[in-house]
Amino acid sequence: MNSEVFFDMTSAPGEDALDGMKVDQRSNLYVSGPGGLWIISPEGKHLGTVIAPKHPHNMAWGDDDGKTLYLCARSGLYKMRLNIPGIRP
Repeated sequence: MNSEVFFDMTSAPGEDALDGMKVDQRSNLYVSGPGGLWIISPEGKHLGTVIAPKHPHNMAWGDDDGKTLYLCARSGLYKMRLNIPGIRP
């Protein structure tokens, strides 16, 4: 079996472990990781990190158009509108 590393987050500063993951309709990956919510392109490029008031551990797409990302933290629930809808079950 051939395998390769898609994205290596081992050198990222911070102590938060990887947790929830979701994908949008353009195949961008949203990962709860060190320092916040990491957004990674399908090519494995770090597009940016969203820093919430409290560290999000999981997330879900919501609203009728699927363009709201709800971030679940230990002591809060946050939401943010995006231009790209997410993939929902």
